[in-house]
Amino acid sequence: MTRKPAGRFHSAGPLVAFLMEASVWTAALVSPAFAEPARPSTFSIVAADPANGEVGVAVASRFFAVGSVVPYARAGVGAVATQASANTTYGPGALELLARGATAAEALTILVRADDDQSHRQAGVVAANGRSATFTGTECSAWAGGRSGPGYAVQGNILTGEPVVAAMERAFLASAGRPLAERLYAAIVAGDASGGDSRGKQSAVLLVSRAGGGYGGNDDRAIDIRVDDHPEPIVELGRLVELALVNDLWNRGWAAFRNGQRGEDLKWQELTLAKAEAAKVGVLPEVLYDTAVIRLANGDELGARAALDRALALNPKLAQQAAVDGDLAKLREAKP
Repeated sequence: MTRKPAGRFHSAGPLVAFLMEASVWTAALVSPAFAEPARPSTFSIVAADPANGEVGVAVASRFFAVGSVVPYARAGVGAVATQASANTTYGPGALELLARGATAAEALTILVRADDDQSHRQAGVVAANGRSATFTGTECSAWAGGRSGPGYAVQGNILTGEPVVAAMERAFLASAGRPLAERLYAAIVAGDASGGDSRGKQSAVLLVSRAGGGYGGNDDRAIDIRVDDHPEPIVELGRLVELALVNDLWNRGWAAFRNGQRGEDLKWQELTLAKAEAAKVGVLPEVLYDTAVIRLANGDELGARAALDRALALNPKLAQQAAVDGDLAKLREAKP
């Protein structure tokens, strides 16, 4: 685990030679003609959970809709945060380099060397295997700098001071064993509590990618939540994280159900219900409704009826759907 001072880049190994020689496209990606002077001065963390196949980014800033500029992630590849005088081509550029076999440090070196305005850039990169790197240009507004270690990189600029990134690092490391989304959020909360962006607060984002993690299992966006403009964006992001974690489990259950994976669908849906019961947001009637469907498909008619009754009590409007839903036909037939 090493600290990355402002204005220095620490390489984790020799460059991938063929990437350096063959990346003519990279120079085009980062040329000034493509790099508009957006300035999402902010604090961020990129992180990977190799054991669970997840990569992610969390960001907070006094900048409108920071989620539209800073975070990039691709399951099985890595995650990127590009900020300060942000060059948004660093996101897809770094992910492509990682996919070709570059390390996080090599990808950053390639991008920075090809960038005529590198002194104003800041970026963090983590590969799916956990190798990471962070870069802060010499002309980023103080305080600016970052830290990285196995599985993470934290960085920020126009911060109240170095304690912001130090607190983020400690929070991430202390939360080992928890879901990646919770660890990312813990880091952002710690950074904010230690001073955060010296200009104040406005927006925040949290993104987690996992193969098949999106809706229906058709893409990798397991969690993708944003607060674009809010007086307390990190508090609001926390509310959304609770919902997102429930939704992620729910999506796993429903995808397994649609794929005919009996037993697997029930496992995930029961976890969804348990998480929803424990969450501050409360149980969603739609979660109960789908629990009824999946329990019924797995032969648990009594459990299905109990879940459906609770769902209808919370949202009577679901009764119309239940009356015609083919997935609940056996339950209707069994009703006295």
